[in-house]
Amino acid sequence: MYRVLTNDGLQKGAIEELENLGFEVVNTHYDMDVLGEKLKEFDAIVIRSATKLKRDILEEGSKGKLKLAIRAGVGIDNIDVLSAKEFGVEVKNTPNASSDSVAELAIAHMLSVARFLGVSNATMRNGEWNKKSYQGTEISGKTLGILGMGRIGRRLGKKANALGMKVIYYTIEGKHEDLNYEFLSLEDVLKKSDFISIHVPYDKEKGPLIGEKEFVLMKEGVYLINCARGKVVCEDSLLKALDSGKVSGAGIDVFEEEPHPKEALVNHPRVSVSPHIGASTREAQDRIGEEVVEVIKAYFHI
Repeated sequence: MYRVLTNDGLQKGAIEELENLGFEVVNTHYDMDVLGEKLKEFDAIVIRSATKLKRDILEEGSKGKLKLAIRAGVGIDNIDVLSAKEFGVEVKNTPNASSDSVAELAIAHMLSVARFLGVSNATMRNGEWNKKSYQGTEISGKTLGILGMGRIGRRLGKKANALGMKVIYYTIEGKHEDLNYEFLSLEDVLKKSDFISIHVPYDKEKGPLIGEKEFVLMKEGVYLINCARGKVVCEDSLLKALDSGKVSGAGIDVFEEEPHPKEALVNHPRVSVSPHIGASTREAQDRIGEEVVEVIKAYFHI
């Protein structure tokens, strides 16, 4: 019998399906100091964002039965993929499940910063009625620049287009012939966009995609949305751009340091924040569970 550790939890339905297929599922969280040793007893591990599979843990686990590591989500930046390959551990993720959820959250943050929803919620609860202070802007008719045109970027483009936005995009893969949106260089997307939404992985070697140099290129009064990875945007540069007025507002779901983000960013009056909940919908979590099951079935030829 194959044994699967769901170290950060998994949907009840997915666990039941795996058990019906003959897998033993242990839905328990082991801390980093004991995880490597425990992994020797399992054929596969499923993690979310709480667990980091570093080299030492993967090496220890590979001395036993471990052969498969699954990230129940889109990114795999919390798995040392090169070390996993070296130790014979295959790495998989669930790239399809949360695309709509993340795209919808990006839209929600756009509307929030465009219409002062975050700060007006806070001030009204303090007994303030600042009606004249919150003249916002419509997103219809504005240009949305999408950085990264993968699954999430495509879903966002479709939704934004339906709301009357003009969509332009940049992606390292180059122009997608099946898309009608205008493909531009990174610099031109930064220069021409009223709203910018980021949907790219973080590249440790290159560092932040958006820093001081990129903010200089942007339109005065631009809105920035980051539902990708916190370190894709230099937060110190973002704060400077917010304070100077270069950036009118920012919607942030991901942070350089989680779960303890910069207080200056979280408490900024022109920032809409959420605690890394891009995939946190019932529908997305159900799809993630289903995709995890399919990955495990395919790997073990069930």
